[in-house]
Amino acid sequence: MNCTTHSPEETRELAAHFATDLKPGDILALNGPLGSGKTCFVQGIARGLGVTERYITSPTFVLVREYQGRLPLYHIDLYRLAPGIEIGMLGLDEYLDGDGIIAIEWSEKMGEGLPERTINISIECIDEMAREIIFSGESRKI
Repeated sequence: MNCTTHSPEETRELAAHFATDLKPGDILALNGPLGSGKTCFVQGIARGLGVTERYITSPTFVLVREYQGRLPLYHIDLYRLAPGIEIGMLGLDEYLDGDGIIAIEWSEKMGEGLPERTINISIECIDEMAREIIFSGESRKI
């Protein structure tokens, strides 16, 4: 499924709507160039899960941020890691086997390290504001 958004707020709204169908243990692999809107999408997921924290930021320097909502949200950012890193080496296995939602930015750096049940979300820049968001993997109603 492909969707196009025309502003950061539309991207957040799409993600918030998408979050209503998320189930415990769902894994979201977010990919796209720097500045494409991956963190913006995670902000919408947080909104859709009822996270009340005001600021949802990329965990670039701490690797994982945890938020509480209808389900726990674990926001992981692999930007600063070398490609091909194994999730076991990072100690993130417990998140993958947990009951929360895992959103992983720059997940392509993990290679084949993600479970088959992963929902892949690619975000491509169309222009300064517009984004094409492509969902693949686990089937979900958008």
